[in-house]
Amino acid sequence: MSQPLDIVVGVTGGIAAYKAVQVVRDLVLAGHTVRVIATESALRFVGAPTWEAISRQPLHTSLYEGVAAVRHVALGQRADVIVIAPATANTIAKLAAGMADDLLGTTVLASRAPLVLAPAMHTEMWQHPATAANIQTLRARGVSIVGPESGRLTGPDVGLGRMSEPDRIVAAVLAAGTGAAPLEPTPPRDLEGRRVLVTAGGTREPIDPVRYLGNRSSGKQGVAFALAAAARGAHVTVVAAHLDEGPAAELAAAGLATVPVETAAELAFAVQDEASAASVVIMAAAVADYTPAEVAERKIKKTERGEQLQIVLTRTRDVLGELVAHPVPGRVVVGFAAETAEDRDELVALGREKIARKPADLLVANAVGNGRGFGADDNSAVVLAASGEIVLEVSGSKRAVADAVLDRVVELLAR
Repeated sequence: MSQPLDIVVGVTGGIAAYKAVQVVRDLVLAGHTVRVIATESALRFVGAPTWEAISRQPLHTSLYEGVAAVRHVALGQRADVIVIAPATANTIAKLAAGMADDLLGTTVLASRAPLVLAPAMHTEMWQHPATAANIQTLRARGVSIVGPESGRLTGPDVGLGRMSEPDRIVAAVLAAGTGAAPLEPTPPRDLEGRRVLVTAGGTREPIDPVRYLGNRSSGKQGVAFALAAAARGAHVTVVAAHLDEGPAAELAAAGLATVPVETAAELAFAVQDEASAASVVIMAAAVADYTPAEVAERKIKKTERGEQLQIVLTRTRDVLGELVAHPVPGRVVVGFAAETAEDRDELVALGREKIARKPADLLVANAVGNGRGFGADDNSAVVLAASGEIVLEVSGSKRAVADAVLDRVVELLAR
C-alpha cells in the first residue's frame, strides 16, 4: 500500500448515507485514517455509534466542539483529501457559494486538500439549472465529481441521481489523495444488446476535384458518444464523415463498425440503411445544409473565372427531419444544434426553435465559435426534450457530456 492518507469523509442528509458507511469501511481497511464529519441531517439517517465504530475515530458534528483545538480549522488543514458522500443539492449549493455555516463547510474552506463530491438526489433536482450551474462552478475550481448514476431512487422513482457505488467513490478518493490520474469508472451495462447508430465528423461537399465546402467539426463528440455507448454494452455503428486524426484513431482502436462517408447525401443514405435496426440514433455529425448544384469536372482556374466566382448551392436532404417525420416505436432519436449563440438564453431559444421543427426525442444544443465546441476537448450543452423543456445542462469532457446524455436516453428507452 502507498503512504496512508488522512481522509475527511463528510456525510450529509440523504438516504444514500447508508452507502457512505461502506466508503468509510473500505478506506479504513485499506489502512487510511478516516475522520467523519456528519451534518445534523445526516445523523437522522445513520447514527453516531455507527460512524465511530466503522471509522475507529470520534465523530465530528459541531462547530462548537473542540474549540480549544480549533477543530473547525484543524480537520481541514491536516486532511490529504476530503470527500462528501452523499453530497445533497443543498450541500452542493452551499459549497458553490462558499458558505461555512457548519463544521463541514468550515472544514472545506480551511483546507487545501483535493475535494471529491458524490452527488445524490432526485433526477429533477440534479437536472435543475441551479444545480447544473453549481456543479459547473465546482468543476471549474478543480473539484472532482463522481456520478451520479441512473437507477432506483427513493420510493418508486427511477432515474439519474443515484449515488455512485462505494468502490467508485473510494477509487476517486484515493486517486485524488495520491495525485494519481482518476480511474475510469466502470459504466453501467444499461444498453446491453441495443443497437446504437452514431453519426460523427463533418461532411464535405465537392466544388471541383480539388476543393470542397466543409465545416470545423472534428468528430470528437460523435466518437465520444460511440465509445460511451459501446462501454454500456451497445452494438454501435458509426457513420463517419471526415474525423480528425485523434478521434479517428480512437474509433479504429475500439474496433467499432464504421461506415465512411464524404457528403451529406452519402451520410443520408447510410443513415437510411442503418437506422431501421437501431434502438438509438445519435445525429452528432455536422451535416452540410447546402451543396454545390454542379461539381466541376476539372479544377476551377482563377485565370478562367476572373475576379469573382459564383457557386449555386442547393439544399441537402434533412436527415434528422426525415427520421423524426417517420418515428419508429421504441426508437430514441437524438439531434444536435451547434449554434453561434451569445448566451445561454439565446442558445435555449435557438434549440427550442429547432426542436419545434424537428421534434427529436432529445436535442443537444451547444454554443460553437471562439474556441468553443468544434475541435475542443470539452463541451457544454443544454439538452431539450421534444416539448422544448430543458431536461439536462451538462459541461465537462466530451465523454462526460456523452454519458450524461446517454443516461437520459436510457431513461427514455425504459419508458
